[in-house]
Amino acid sequence: MDTPIVQTKELNKIYSENRAPVQALKDVDISIQKGEFTAICGPSGSGKTTLLNIIGALDDPSSGEVLLEGKDISKMSKAEQSRLRLTRIGFIFQAYNLIPVLSAYENAEFVLMLQGVPESERRVKVESILDRVGLKDMMHRRPNEMSGGQQQRVAIARAVVTEPALILADEPTANVDSKTADSLLSLMEELNTERGVTFLFSTHDQRVMDRAKRIVRLHDGAIESDTKKS
Repeated sequence: MDTPIVQTKELNKIYSENRAPVQALKDVDISIQKGEFTAICGPSGSGKTTLLNIIGALDDPSSGEVLLEGKDISKMSKAEQSRLRLTRIGFIFQAYNLIPVLSAYENAEFVLMLQGVPESERRVKVESILDRVGLKDMMHRRPNEMSGGQQQRVAIARAVVTEPALILADEPTANVDSKTADSLLSLMEELNTERGVTFLFSTHDQRVMDRAKRIVRLHDGAIESDTKKS
């Protein structure tokens, strides 16, 4: 079998709040293969976002290992982790996290600029992906001139345009209406099917769970079940 895109081994995370330790993750073992469309589910406080943040090298585990394409993230320096996030991981956040002063085009282009991609190549990639997410006619609008669903489409474009190994989507449908959520999920499904983009969601949205091909349920920081749909 191919090396998993992501693998965690006995992953633990303990936060100290008011001197009382809180265990956010308990011995989490998970393996995600290339091309999977997986939802991590569970109630608030179950550890979903913590798990995504550790996999994305935005937070460090208290113990255990996180392997991205076979390399242990937790043993990397901060500079190496930053480079990893820049080149191998795409992020889609609940709050969009777009840069307000930049247009849709510039937001989608930003990571490519940081990667040092030439301007002519950036233009082809950005225009193509904005067309793909249905924003070709809005590429010069800033976030405050767009609806929530349109902003989330820019965020998806920004995550996908660099062709990362993995896209981490933290509650991506939380701030949009049902129709927009269905549209965004269809878009992500198509990117998964057509381009083989690997998606890992954290969610408690039933719409995401219905579309996911695999559901990992967390409860109090531990994996309660791990089910692949036939």
